[in-house]
Formats: sequence, structure tokens, C-alpha cells
Amino acid sequence: MGRKVGGSTPELRKICVVGGLVIDPPLQLSLAARRVVAYLVIKGHPVSRPVAAAELWPDVIESAARANLRRALWRLPPGWVNCVGDDLTLHVECDLAEANRASNLALNGEALTLEQIQLLSGDILPGWLDDWILLAHEGFRLLRVQALEAACRTMISKGAFALATQAGAAAFAAEPLRESAAEALIEAHLAQHNRYQAVQCFRELAKRLSVELGVDPDPSLTERLSALSLQL
Repeated sequence: MGRKVGGSTPELRKICVVGGLVIDPPLQLSLAARRVVAYLVIKGHPVSRPVAAAELWPDVIESAARANLRRALWRLPPGWVNCVGDDLTLHVECDLAEANRASNLALNGEALTLEQIQLLSGDILPGWLDDWILLAHEGFRLLRVQALEAACRTMISKGAFALATQAGAAAFAAEPLRESAAEALIEAHLAQHNRYQAVQCFRELAKRLSVELGVDPDPSLTERLSALSLQL
């Protein structure tokens, strides 16, 4: 038998972690409770108490970490966390699940809405430096950039040039050294006959590659723009 920590009548809320931790409707939580909520959202699957305690409080002894977790759980609103045996599961809606679904759509050749593009335009919990966040942060950034880039190309092919530009710009902003993202954005600009924006994007890419890596953009991209008689 499982139970819901804090009571039996849950009030379903939405937890957002993309772009920062936001609870909707707003609710004041202790720092420890906020960390537990964010941790369970990021994990996205049941986590045992010992593992959660060790990862959330790695610098204290096991008994203290478990006590910290126990106090944080009881400070959460009724029904937010389901306890089944030793496993903890968060019982709320979360934007990370929505972002993962949007990414899956894009990577399978589907177009995205403006709302989905905006959802994929931010990192998860920026500024949080806990060990359990860092790997998830990098994994999500790679996923969203790949999804945005794929969506950009898909929407160019479908003639949805404005949305393609939004997706390409978000991908390039997230990874300004990613040449394939810059190329997708340039193609979106050219599809709208916005040659100036295309050249500006190329110049920004070239500048960053030169400063950061000491290399030039891929010759094929340079040749593509030069063939249009654009001054690079």
C-alpha cells in the first residue's frame, strides 16, 4: 500500500523547471522542500528514499540526510509525493514532461507550435549547481537543441517560415558554436528572403568559431552563401 505524504487530499499543481523553478499556483515552500520537488521532477521516475537523501544531501552522514529528507517531505502539501514502499514519486504536473514530448515530436519530423518552441528555449534550473542537476542539465540542453534544429528544418519544408525562424534562433542561442543550428537558422532566413539576417547569423557564427576554436565555418556553408552573391 502506498500513501501520499502530508495527507490524503492532493491539490494538483504544476511544477515548472524549464527556465527556473516555478510552482503554479504559487506556494511558499522551504528551501529543502523546493529542492526535493525539483529533484523528483528531474528524475521523472520513482526514487528510493536512501538514494534521494544521498543525492540531495551528499555532504552529511546518512542518518542526517534521511532526517533532512523526512522533514522536507512532511513540509510539502498533502498528496504531492506518493510513497510506495521505500520509493518516492511526485504527484504533480510538470513542464519537463511536456518538453520531452515536444522534443520527441520534433525529432520524429513533426512541426511545433510557438508555445512548444518557447518551452524548449530554456535550460532546466539554470544556476543550480547540485551534482544531480548538472548531468540532467546537459542532457536536456542537447535534447532541446536537437529538437529545435529538427523542428526548424521540418517547418521550412512545410512553409512555416516564421516558426522555423523561431526554432532555429532558439537552437542557435542555446549552442552558438553548433554549425548545424546556425545553418538551419540561415536557411529559415533565406526562405523568407531575409538575406541580411542570414548574413548576420553567419558572421556571428564565424566570429564565435574563430574566437573559441580558431577555425572557420564549414566551407559548404560559406559556399552556399557566396553562391547567392552575399558579402560575408
